This record gives sequence, structure tokens and C-alpha cells, in this order.
Amino acid sequence: MKIFLAGWLGAAALTAVACSANVTALPSNGQAPAGQQARSWWRPKAGVSWQWQLSGKVDTSVRAAVYDVDLFETSAKTVATLHRAGRKVICYTAIGSAETWRPDFKRFPKDALGKKVQGWEDERWVDIRRLDVVRPIWTARLDQCRKKGFDGVEPDWMDGYKHDTGFPLTAAHQLAFNRMLAEEAHKRGLAVGLKNDLDQIPQLVGVMDFAVNEQCAQYGECDALKPFIKAGKPVFHAEYELPLKKFCARTKRLGFSSIRKAVDLPAARQACP
Repeated sequence: MKIFLAGWLGAAALTAVACSANVTALPSNGQAPAGQQARSWWRPKAGVSWQWQLSGKVDTSVRAAVYDVDLFETSAKTVATLHRAGRKVICYTAIGSAETWRPDFKRFPKDALGKKVQGWEDERWVDIRRLDVVRPIWTARLDQCRKKGFDGVEPDWMDGYKHDTGFPLTAAHQLAFNRMLAEEAHKRGLAVGLKNDLDQIPQLVGVMDFAVNEQCAQYGECDALKPFIKAGKPVFHAEYELPLKKFCARTKRLGFSSIRKAVDLPAARQACP
């Protein structure tokens, strides 16, 4: 994440969810046949409301069309509860970094783990050049995401090449990695989002189904996300420090789905009026 995480945008009518559901049935294992792309997956529309909660018990009563919650901590039962209420559900998982407390952390070889992520002492950067290492871990998580019934996935830390990771990562490495993430998600009938990584939006907007952004208003970066809105795809945007009056008017004009939250992403949120 960033010191980033999210504020919240208002509760747009829940009916906005229904218009964006379009998932082709997949085999019982949740995967498309080997080497094939799933024919369809959920394609959310720009402007749909959302809730982002990564800490605490998921509050299923929030009036948002889309929920973004933790892959490992959220049960299939909770996903089903949200579906019955008409919500779509995104699974959050870090993949550009490795979190030491996750059950699959030991699958990362030591030589594929880099420096600690600044501000997140229990996370280590991953050498994304090692697709032979990262792809199996990533696809296993996607299989779990699909098995639990999620509609999409938010991969975190998709811009490692701009950080001090301990590896000589380039923009080309990042682009190949992010395209791999999109390909594997779509094979399983899952929508996939681009997390931050503003510089590569022009190359990736075509293969990503939505964007997740932290603090673009605070850092004056929101214009970079316009290609998603132009393509009819949502920008799920969060602010942590700015009050609503400092960003809501502008991001609403841009067509973003904006919210304000605490940095640890509890259930509580503020919606733009």
C-alpha cells in the first residue's frame, strides 16, 4: 500500500452493480482450460461506488456497490453474503511484495526477496523479474480468490520499479509483470485492477478493468488516471489525509469513485456528498 489507502466515495445506488455483472461460467475448479482465456469476466463501469476494508471484521452493511476486501482474511461465506445483497467483491492481495504473515510466504525463495517495504516492516519486495517464482504463487492465490467466489482482484505493489527494492527493476520488467497478472486473472474469469503505477497507465489501461489509486489528489496526480474514465472503467480512489472538501468536487468532476478512510482501512469511511 502507500501511506495510501483510502477515503470513500458516496453510496451511489446499489443498482450500479447489476449493470456490470457479466461473468461466463467456468469449470468447477474456477479456471479456464490450460492456455485459454476466459471468454468473459466482470467489467465494472466508471462511477460505481465502492468500499475498501482490509482490517477488522468485514462490515457487510455499507451501502456500496463494490467491496474490496482481503483475500486471505475474507471467507467464502462473507463473499456470498455480499453477493446476496447485490454487491460485487474484489480480493486484495499483495504480490509485488511478500508479507511475512501470509500462509504462503515460505514459497518465496530467499534470493527472490529484497529490501523491506518502507513503512511496512513485515513486507519484503519481490524480484518480479523471476516470473518462474512469482507466477505459481500468484496463480495459486487467484485460484483461491475464484474458489471463494470473488469477482475481481486488486494486486498490490504493481510499481516496484519506482522503489528501492534491492533489485535493478526497470519499467520493462514491471510492464511484463503487470501484463502477466492481468492475463492470469482473466484466464480465471476475474476482473483485475491496476494499483497506482500511474506512469504505465497508457500501456496498461487496455488490459486492466479498473484502477485503484491512493492519494492522487494530495499529490496532484489525478489527471494521469483520466484514460480509465475515458475507457468507461472505474477509478477506485482513496485519500487518507485530505478532508472531503479538498478533493471531492474535483474527483467527482473527473468521474472517480472517491472515498476517505484511515490508513489501516477499517470499516469506517467518509463518502463524498
